[in-house]
Amino acid sequence: MTQSTTQASNQQGSWASSGLPGQRTADPAVAIETTCRTLGLTTIRGRWEETVQQALRERASYADFLAELLESECEDREERRKMRRVKEAGFPRQKRIEDFDFSKNRNVSPEVVNTLATMSWVRAGQPLCLIGDSGTGKSHLLIGIGTAVAEAGGRVRYTTAANLVNELAEAADDKQLGRTIKKYGRVDLLCLDELGYVKLDRHGTELLFQIFTEREERHAIAIASNQPFVEWDQTFTNKRLCQAIVDRLTFEAHIIETGTESFRLASTTAKRKAAAV
Repeated sequence: MTQSTTQASNQQGSWASSGLPGQRTADPAVAIETTCRTLGLTTIRGRWEETVQQALRERASYADFLAELLESECEDREERRKMRRVKEAGFPRQKRIEDFDFSKNRNVSPEVVNTLATMSWVRAGQPLCLIGDSGTGKSHLLIGIGTAVAEAGGRVRYTTAANLVNELAEAADDKQLGRTIKKYGRVDLLCLDELGYVKLDRHGTELLFQIFTEREERHAIAIASNQPFVEWDQTFTNKRLCQAIVDRLTFEAHIIETGTESFRLASTTAKRKAAAV
């Protein structure tokens, strides 16, 4: 036996002794399938054959072929991570910043909104207040900004003020209030919609105040309200607590006033006029 034959035999023996599914004598397709399942490489398992054909056509090197597969795996994992973060946020509907028609509401600056699509203000624990009448795009912006933050890697949670107060009240009755407050305190961004739509008694205000205190200057909170700050005493009936809440939500806050003209109503009216003509 020549030296080269002996070396080849030893090399084959080392493959066989490794216990890998991709032994030299095995079907490579089966080996790739099994190994990808074991390592959780979902994208590579589904694309390797297509990538092989592409590499052959382009006469790509082994390194280029491997890089293409690994990059596609990473890209798909990143996309799945984004989708998972957005789903965990609990948004009631899909809204994105790029779908907001800034031409319909000149009060809202696209430059300011796009700045809020990043994680910088969230990491700084700064509040965001969206103030304006119904139909001016507050919820769209709240959900759109929250979605962008979630896709950027932030842990986001959406709820309405009424639902949050009800959840806190039930938790208090079950002696789980502390755990619930900590749950809301852990997320990077809390999106609180419809603040001011429901009048809160002292107990409800106190419960909500604990959430604001838990997050103050450490984790960001974004609220959407149809009431200007001077009218918040109609929602929070205890004046001292109302002042404390306003102070916490406006300190170093980003404040966007969406105005008073409902572009939803204007759009509906325009469509009816067009249909009538």
